[in-house]
Amino acid sequence: MGAAEVQTDPSSLYEADYVGNVDLSDTEMVHTVRNALASVQTGESDLYNELVGVMHIKEFSNPAVAQLEIILKALSGSVACIDITHHRKLLSSIFGMSLWDLQPYVMDALVDLVISLAATSGKYLDSCLNMLISNFIPPRWATNKLSNSRVIDKMTDKMTEVFSRVHEALLKISLLVPLAPSRLLPMLAQRMPKSNKNDQVVRIYVKNLLELENSPIGQVGGRMILMMVMERLRDLDLEIGWDDILQDDSSRGMFDMELEDAVEGTMNEGDELPVGSVNQDTSGGDIMSECLDKLMVISFEHLESCQNAGRLDQVFENLFASFENFILNTYKSKVSQFLMFYACSLDPENCGAKFSSKLVDIFLSSNKPRPTRMSAVAYLASYLARAKFLPVYFVASMLKRLVDECADYCRTCNDDIRPEAHQIFYSGCQSIMYVLCFRMRSILDVPHFRTQLIPLESILMHKLNPLMVCLPSVVAEFLRQAKAGGLFIVSDSFIFDDLLESELSRAFGGCERLDTFFPFDPCLLKDANSFISPNFNYWSMVKATYDEDDDEDDEDDAEIIVNGDEESDEEDEADLDYAMNKMSITPKHSFKNKMERDRLMKMPSRIRPSTSPESL
Repeated sequence: MGAAEVQTDPSSLYEADYVGNVDLSDTEMVHTVRNALASVQTGESDLYNELVGVMHIKEFSNPAVAQLEIILKALSGSVACIDITHHRKLLSSIFGMSLWDLQPYVMDALVDLVISLAATSGKYLDSCLNMLISNFIPPRWATNKLSNSRVIDKMTDKMTEVFSRVHEALLKISLLVPLAPSRLLPMLAQRMPKSNKNDQVVRIYVKNLLELENSPIGQVGGRMILMMVMERLRDLDLEIGWDDILQDDSSRGMFDMELEDAVEGTMNEGDELPVGSVNQDTSGGDIMSECLDKLMVISFEHLESCQNAGRLDQVFENLFASFENFILNTYKSKVSQFLMFYACSLDPENCGAKFSSKLVDIFLSSNKPRPTRMSAVAYLASYLARAKFLPVYFVASMLKRLVDECADYCRTCNDDIRPEAHQIFYSGCQSIMYVLCFRMRSILDVPHFRTQLIPLESILMHKLNPLMVCLPSVVAEFLRQAKAGGLFIVSDSFIFDDLLESELSRAFGGCERLDTFFPFDPCLLKDANSFISPNFNYWSMVKATYDEDDDEDDEDDAEIIVNGDEESDEEDEADLDYAMNKMSITPKHSFKNKMERDRLMKMPSRIRPSTSPESL
């Protein structure tokens, strides 16, 4: 089939403006267009050139617009006559048109033509898909108007007109051409806006991606679409300068930070941090943080729509795959991980439980890289501590799996006590203690749950000395609550007196260690935090096993016992010092004076930004 099939002699049409004649019937116009297409092969291309010229009208008077609509409709009825070789100029003109420049009824005519081209020949499929999704990115004149409050309603209507037609066209093409979704997805990824000069463009594009995920196209490409979104969130997350925001003294206790920040800021009930714009520099940080904040809200709203449609459980599997690929091993991820937290909060019984189980499975998997396993258990600990929606019995069951794993490790541990050889074990121990800092009282209130923690005492007293390796502020708070709650059978094994400078300098001095990583510390983005905070467990909400009013005299607690020969020579101590620093999952702390130690005895929250192990 080709342009030569048209039988009418095109030369008989030259003397009259048939292409521009809006009074022709639909049938006559189709014949005219077909003759124009056929004329190219005869060497008489005037009529064809006139047809192409209509595609490039610059004026938007009623006659010109009507002429374009009629020609587009006629071309839809003549797609079988369009040849990819002879009609390059026409095809280039069609695929170069923008829906943003057209009236609604002309948009409809153009979209119908593109659908017809995509369904008629596979040669045009990629060009049709590319042309359609190019309209997900508004032209500059449109984005400029979006910032004008006087015309925002009109621009919102325009966006609705354009996007609704694009989505409808993509859906129709995917039904007519089963191959279309697999061709579409890489194009969507390639066109993802990278520039942060106008965050509205990124937000608009992501919103359209999520709408596709919620359509039948999402049944085929939902996982890849969510990966595109997660990757963009991560990239924005990493571009925000964190060091300019938090200049906290690394010697301050984690729990200290959360409470101090709460005092300094203006808070609503339950809020612990003065949340707002993450970065206040002049290099675009404000724009990026605002963009990330808005994108998180858009993503949260999408998850809510999935929950309302009864498909969140299905979406969660794809979401976790995206999380595992792009977030789990990302160094210094600050906000993007809260997409998982919010999905879990919407469906605690299914998604909430699955998230924990998947993280435990990764931690216990010998086939996973060591940094991935350490990151997984850090996520698990932070999640179990902060997720208000998790019932105590579930938290206890997860802790039991960790305790049992650490106990098994101690039983099978060989004579090699070099700390760097046991990083996964230490990360598990720190995670257990961190969760118990938040949950100990509720767990100890149930005898069965208390019994499950019995092996913990032998783990902490093992020759590997986890108490001397894990984050001091976590260890101190854990021991303080453990003593008050009567967690240990032989409580004298854990003394809460002055910390010995000699031991601590040996354990915590020297080179920088692997970073602390509690990724679900309070969210610092204002709008995103409004979704998270109702289901978030802030430190001020925690009911510790001790009474703050009656416990002031006990704050001279805290000697951490080190199993080992304290009379070893300086060379051996230097080797241990180096080994400890190589493997520790905590930042370096010093206990040079009582004031500094007291700050570490209190508890936290915002650790400098939560970060994954440096080795990642």
